[in-house]
Amino acid sequence: MAYMFSECSNLKELDLKSFNTSNVSNMTNMFYRCNGLKNLELGDNFNTTSVTNMEWMFKGCSNLENLYISNFNTSNVPNK
Repeated sequence: MAYMFSECSNLKELDLKSFNTSNVSNMTNMFYRCNGLKNLELGDNFNTTSVTNMEWMFKGCSNLENLYISNFNTSNVPNK
């Protein structure tokens, strides 16, 4: 899923509640420079347990108003 929505600057809202990400390991730059994105719904199926790289995942999301990531599991993402 690396770069999946990268530079989608006209994207305003995104609902990913139905995404099953349990086998995803790379989310690098997933929402990079989505500067028009205001509302991002991830939901409980957005599983980050297998993710090993989240570098710059939300970099440049300067207008993001709604983001719930308290259920993110980053135990496999190394500290840099």
